[in-house]
Amino acid sequence: MERLSLTIAFLTLIALSKLCAQDILIKTNNDTINCVIKEIGDEEIKYLTPEISETILFGINKDKVNKVIFANGKELEFSEFLYDPSNYITDQKNNIKLNFLSPLFNSVNICYEKSIKPGRSFETTLGVIGAGWDLGNNNESGAFIKMGYKFIKSPDYYIRGQKFAHILKGSYIRPEIAFSYYEYSAYKNYSFIGEDERYTDINVMFAVLLNVGKQWIFENGFLMDWFVGVGYGFGQDDKDFGLHKAFIGGVEEFPLAISMGLRVGWNF
Repeated sequence: MERLSLTIAFLTLIALSKLCAQDILIKTNNDTINCVIKEIGDEEIKYLTPEISETILFGINKDKVNKVIFANGKELEFSEFLYDPSNYITDQKNNIKLNFLSPLFNSVNICYEKSIKPGRSFETTLGVIGAGWDLGNNNESGAFIKMGYKFIKSPDYYIRGQKFAHILKGSYIRPEIAFSYYEYSAYKNYSFIGEDERYTDINVMFAVLLNVGKQWIFENGFLMDWFVGVGYGFGQDDKDFGLHKAFIGGVEEFPLAISMGLRVGWNF
């Protein structure tokens, strides 16, 4: 009887040691699986569950796994293939863009974009007012700045192993804030009767905009970016010109602001 008790105790210790030595697989929905991991492949993790079978090998897609805690205490985290930064190591993650048509409106604006992570980037645009064609002879001089956070559209349907063609390529939504300041000369009461009737005034405007657009990238270098946006503008525009270089509209009588542009640039 004593020998039987010792045998049972010994087998119990073996079973407990196996359970204690198991790995823990944590799924993206926070469910856990106690198992013995046998293989981690490019797309699938294979494991044994000794309490079910010592020979049947189970598999789970890596996109459904958040973390693995091994029996030795070490941890390994996973991310969805589409948003795994390691899939975009060769992609250039910065670019400089020039608004192709801005000189026609007496300004030159340059945009810098930086990828934060797959599907997200940050943009800052600096404009120099007075550095283009002054078609109205208004002697405009000033600057504007725009800052936006870009959400790049993910695929409508996910296929295993699918990723962005380029980390900065695709359709997007970009919330944005804009500030514009410049001085200009104008005629009193809009009467174009002589240079002595001119005076100097300032234009100071703010806007909150929501832009939609699409960016194309060719050979990880040259790019084209087209966008249009709407929002609200406010500030000081005594003559109600509505052309604030950073956006259009947003005058006191009608606060709707509009932005649009066609930009070309280069990734680096």
